Amino acid sequence: MSATSPTSPTSPTSQTSPTSPATPTSPTSVAASGARLLKGERNWWFLGPGGGLARLRPSQLAEDGTLRPGTERSLREHGLLTAPAPRNYALTVLTSTHCNLGCGYCFQNTGQDSGGGSRPPRIARKRLTSRTITEILDFTDRQMAAAELAKLRILLFGGEPLLNPRGCLELLERAADHGLASAWMISNATLLTPALATGLADRGLRSVQVTFDGDRPDHDRIRIRRAEGGGTFDTIVGNLARASESSPLRWMFRVNVSQETYRGVDSLLDRLAGALDPARCTLYFAQVGDVGVGYGNDLRHTSDLSARFTRWQRRALDLGLGVTRPQARRPCATCGHGDGRYGAVVSADGTLASCWETAGKPDWEVGTVAGGYLPGTLTRDRWVGCEDLYRRDEDRRTLAAFHDSVDAALLDYLDETGRL
Repeated sequence: MSATSPTSPTSPTSQTSPTSPATPTSPTSVAASGARLLKGERNWWFLGPGGGLARLRPSQLAEDGTLRPGTERSLREHGLLTAPAPRNYALTVLTSTHCNLGCGYCFQNTGQDSGGGSRPPRIARKRLTSRTITEILDFTDRQMAAAELAKLRILLFGGEPLLNPRGCLELLERAADHGLASAWMISNATLLTPALATGLADRGLRSVQVTFDGDRPDHDRIRIRRAEGGGTFDTIVGNLARASESSPLRWMFRVNVSQETYRGVDSLLDRLAGALDPARCTLYFAQVGDVGVGYGNDLRHTSDLSARFTRWQRRALDLGLGVTRPQARRPCATCGHGDGRYGAVVSADGTLASCWETAGKPDWEVGTVAGGYLPGTLTRDRWVGCEDLYRRDEDRRTLAAFHDSVDAALLDYLDETGRL
């Protein structure tokens, strides 16, 4: 076994003893930790809950795919079965619940545009103010003290957060006195200017996640301007290129995969690598799901789709783009813990939600920053986790097998090409 610890570049190579018992350990403790075992072409890959990775030989697992006792013992000794305690309080703030795009699949929609246009009905429009920022930071101080955390990480979210640039800048600037360690933003980037990119970076913003719906023709048909219609692809790429010249910001691209977009992903990768600095760009591929607003995705998690994901990831790497690494299953810092123990999601008016997918939605509030979280007896049915609201035609086992296959293929390729 070779292992990489999250706290050191390399850890000693360890092997199971030839005298170790052949009886496999119970998988219960390993599964409960969130660890994953993925079957590669020649090896097994172990993903630990703390971010560590180990390459296992087939002989280190039993016939049913569980860890042998000596293997588990070695992983435990390397610290790969231990999840570290959170180091930052994760605060998500919606600076604006309004959005300037009209994407039909958005989980903040309340339905489809009855006229077939680009204006689907959305959650109520709210905008972050100075007064609410004060309440949010006071609330955050209390939460961080209770969790004994001194550092803060902020996610600027929306709607479209840059519809309220003043709120974004003020929140980050004032958070500097409350332990702000870093910040990131999820934005459609249509409103990002060089001056704004510089101002946000100067106040602690490190990266921006931007979504692409396939290559330009598909993207421009789907991610449409809400008010006047029209595509956004060239505007987004141009804004990112100019922002790159004026700031050190890095870019995370979410590439949406659906029956409308998958045919253009190959050309999208070439286009992005040609227009932007690939070394500052990382991407991941995500299927668009139905959250009950009338949007459907006909793609199924088949072996053909798995092969496409693998080809896209390899192509991206070969172009110099980054690809997100597979991870163990770990609870979300916000919705994965009750009562905002390690993180919170706050809408622009100060209401609390368990997850960004319910923020701003009526009847999903779990408290306010002024009054704190409501009793668990009142919020039990409102506390949902990431993707809990998505409607899938396939069972969890099918979805897990798909992701395991794609992730194992990525680790194989990273290993083969010396990138691991």
